Amino acid sequence: MLTGPELGAAIEAARIAKGVSKKKIADDFQVKPPSVQGWVKNGRIDKSKLMDVIAYFADVVGPEHWGLRPGFTFESLSDADSEPSPDESVSTSAADIVRNMLAKQGKRLSETARAQLMAAAEASDEGNVVTVDFSRPGLVGDEVRIAHYDIRAAMGGGQLPHDYPEMLKDIRVSPSHLREIGVEFEQHYHLKVVTGWGQSMEPTIKHRDPLIVNINVRDFVGDGVYLFVWDDLLYIKRLQVADEDHYEMISDNPRHKDRLIRRDMTYIQARVLLVWNAHLV
Repeated sequence: MLTGPELGAAIEAARIAKGVSKKKIADDFQVKPPSVQGWVKNGRIDKSKLMDVIAYFADVVGPEHWGLRPGFTFESLSDADSEPSPDESVSTSAADIVRNMLAKQGKRLSETARAQLMAAAEASDEGNVVTVDFSRPGLVGDEVRIAHYDIRAAMGGGQLPHDYPEMLKDIRVSPSHLREIGVEFEQHYHLKVVTGWGQSMEPTIKHRDPLIVNINVRDFVGDGVYLFVWDDLLYIKRLQVADEDHYEMISDNPRHKDRLIRRDMTYIQARVLLVWNAHLV
């Protein structure tokens, strides 16, 4: 099960896929908007509430989106950020784990949601589901998996949230090679791949270029290219601080105008580190 910033990123991705605002989520869960922002930014959410969140987004993302895998139990999570216990059993089937989880925590789930969770877990036991386990190294050398989300982050006028599909097949990369070519990151599981869309960031980023991003960067940390939500649309643009209240949203293509956007209305989701054509940004 995802935790911490990865869980937050999963909630935000599900929110975008469902096409709902954070305010709508706050209203639906009867919590204050800052609580939802905490879910998205830090992944801090009560265990009981997390079951409701999984059910809420069950129509747009499946259990694998949340990192459900053999060895997971809700008891292994704390309300704060935590890592799975090293002595978690991996011999129990995913179906048994999910069945126990539903018995303890799933009383408020609809029959449809319960059936979807069980079907995904049983398929995982049969090897029919591609699992996403970013903490496990690859089979060759120091290769690791990076999830490739087919999120069409616009480099022009923005992409409507409900326009993107969820996920493509993982890719394999070498963290040591990435560091050798200048990509800076703390942990490989903070890295994801998204797809650029449009021409406004050319020549740095071309239309449909895959981009390696760091989802652990959820705040402005200096001039650079970011994946962010502004005005309920998802963008990939260069950001600079314009003044106390605004960022300057910059397009590398001179035919596209730069503009000022409010900092308090800009929600950074990740920092773009590398274009898949090996151009550092």
